[in-house]
Amino acid sequence: MAHPFVSDSHILHRAMSHRPEKVISASGISLFLEDGREILDASAGPSVSCLGFGRPEIAEAVSNQINQLSYLYSGARFTCDATEELASLLLQGQPGGLSKAIFVNSGSEATDAAIKLATQYWHEKGMPQKRHFIARKQSYHGNTIGALCVSGHDSRRAMYRDWVSSNVSFVDPCFPYRLKKSQETNEEYVKRLADQLEAEILRIMCGMGKTGTMHAWEQENISGPDIQTIGKALGGGYIPLSAVLLRSKIFDALADGSGLLAHGHTFQAHPVACAAALEVQRIIRDEDLLGNVARMGQVLERLLKEEIGPLEYVGDIRGRGLFWAVEFVQDRVAKTPFPADLRLCHQIVDKALDLGLNILGNLGKTGEVHVDHVIMAPPYVVTESELRRMVGILREAIEAVTRQVCHTESARL
Repeated sequence: MAHPFVSDSHILHRAMSHRPEKVISASGISLFLEDGREILDASAGPSVSCLGFGRPEIAEAVSNQINQLSYLYSGARFTCDATEELASLLLQGQPGGLSKAIFVNSGSEATDAAIKLATQYWHEKGMPQKRHFIARKQSYHGNTIGALCVSGHDSRRAMYRDWVSSNVSFVDPCFPYRLKKSQETNEEYVKRLADQLEAEILRIMCGMGKTGTMHAWEQENISGPDIQTIGKALGGGYIPLSAVLLRSKIFDALADGSGLLAHGHTFQAHPVACAAALEVQRIIRDEDLLGNVARMGQVLERLLKEEIGPLEYVGDIRGRGLFWAVEFVQDRVAKTPFPADLRLCHQIVDKALDLGLNILGNLGKTGEVHVDHVIMAPPYVVTESELRRMVGILREAIEAVTRQVCHTESARL
């Protein structure tokens, strides 16, 4: 049954059984609620608000762009400074060989655009039969039908299974905590994943700075992918924006072939969104926030492993930079998960919010094993004292929920 507030609201809220918390304002890394409570945003929304909230420079950049040029339809042979300058900043020096950009509105749109771009590339090369995609099991690349086609997240795909494409193969994710064999070295484990397709597989995650470098692959001493999607921290949440980055060989195939990109949106490359993202990326560069991500990432790793790691029901802590997950198990040796219907991670998320902390929870699945975990991805401007507060609240939430859950389960037995 829906909560009365949800029933009366003209918004179709995503969760209907409880009343959503109303946020009145935000500043720094904190949200301020209608009831006066302060919430530390330890996940930056869903890993979006990389600069936190209330940066006047971005508000000024948005205002100036609205006054100068509020909208432009890129499909009508127009461009503008904000769009060109953002692309130039992102692709300065052609990182990993990437040299061109397409700006769209969300990560799901970027995934769709990347799928279509890859498909068009092979058509332009005279090989339209190359239309099979490889994706990871339990992966998630967006909520549009196109993005769900290449997402291996069973619970998100289930309702739409008849709609999604069949020309996608799913391989095991790189998940050593559960999938690496006991006597296997890291090198042997990675080779086994690659051998599933008799090819070398590179798992690329573009984090726009979350791991301490602008692109996660930069830390692996490999070149960039042919096509890469970026989003979330690209615009810092000030205005929706995502992008597809591509190598010159993709551009050359289109330019030497049809001479057209067979894809576009009404609000593609919106000048106001590009102006906001341009200022966000300038701030990240000018304030050396990637350096802060690396430094504070080490602090967060230490705090999680010291304060959260010893807890009885914590099975694994994994991550890099300011992007970390904590997985929960009933038995640390056997790695036995909690029953899925307990939704333990969501109970911990709810308790943390009651205590003043916003984190993400996800009940994932690896084969037949449900994986309870929570995610912390604080803004790049976070300080050590703020991280200590966050981890302290997280520990309190975990202890309270696992104590209650285990007491309830014991009573049932």
